[in-house]
Amino acid sequence: VQLVESGGGLEQPGGSLRLSCVVSGLTFSSADMRWYRQAPGKERELVAVIRSGGSTTNYVDSVKGRFTISRDDAKNTVYLQMNSLKPEDTAVYICNALNRYASYWGRGTQVTVSS
Repeated sequence: VQLVESGGGLEQPGGSLRLSCVVSGLTFSSADMRWYRQAPGKERELVAVIRSGGSTTNYVDSVKGRFTISRDDAKNTVYLQMNSLKPEDTAVYICNALNRYASYWGRGTQVTVSS
């Protein structure tokens, strides 16, 4: 199983980034997909969840109204659209897939929000 994130980078406060995570080696449509983030010196934080089927999403309070998680089962890809970025959004963003058998992790993509 492989999860490969992309789309991170340096962005100014108020800007936008779109993260992607391409998954291979499992039945993507059956997996709940999650985005986590980890900032230096802090614990890993669950940011957003999208259930298999795509009808249910959940967000941590700090990103509600700014971030949107979505999935394209035909492309085995989950996205995280991040708008109105803040410096406190700076972190490594990590993709996770959860199915009935196991939890799988990507290596992450760095997002830095700074002027």
